[in-house]
Amino acid sequence: MARLEIKQIKSYIGSKQNHRDTLRSLGLKKLGDVVVKDDRPEFRGMVHTVRHLVSVKEVD
Repeated sequence: MARLEIKQIKSYIGSKQNHRDTLRSLGLKKLGDVVVKDDRPEFRGMVHTVRHLVSVKEVD
């Protein structure tokens, strides 16, 4: 199964509360944090919600 490397590239200051909650649910707490998650529809939807705050690339 493919995996996604998700990195927070912008601050959540000034963003909506649900965007902050989504970042926290992904495991991103501060600028520059990186997490690796399975490529599943649940995570794809979360990334889509905060796509302006994160960068995503596929890793093996």
